[in-house]
Amino acid sequence: MAEKKEITKKQKKLEALGDPEDVKENNAKVLEKSEEVLVEGSSENRKSKISKEAEAVINIYTSFNNTLVHVTDMSGRTISKVTGGMITKHSRLKANPTIAMFISKRIVEEVKDLGIKSFYVRIRSKTRNPAPGPGAHSIVKSLTRDGFKIINILDTTRMPRGGPKVKGGRRGRRP
Repeated sequence: MAEKKEITKKQKKLEALGDPEDVKENNAKVLEKSEEVLVEGSSENRKSKISKEAEAVINIYTSFNNTLVHVTDMSGRTISKVTGGMITKHSRLKANPTIAMFISKRIVEEVKDLGIKSFYVRIRSKTRNPAPGPGAHSIVKSLTRDGFKIINILDTTRMPRGGPKVKGGRRGRRP
């Protein structure tokens, strides 16, 4: 019902512009677009119905032990999720920049069919860490190499404000 109200508003705007013949043609175009929106919003095959040149959010979590990449659409629905453990069986290599490149390659394979051309990147490292792990930079770099547009890069690392006591005791950690 909300779509019908939008169509009538668009029709009124088009009628205000002038020629009735042009208005009929434009109304037909508006109706076609509204039908496309209804098809895109249906619950069946959401992955294949994303419009051309869509945007997505890439959440990259990099620690010094692993790299996790989670791709969602703008509303938060999961499109793809790839981790270092899915690429390599050696646990010492999961945080390696080379493995991060393979992670991004697998993401590109899954995302290209959906028509996504640009990304918002959110990089997160372990809480209280000053720098992300070694895989974050190579993922962003390989995505740009594959032709995707990076709209924004945001550091979402959690920093405690006061919070619980830091591990290590009164005198701190000693070697």
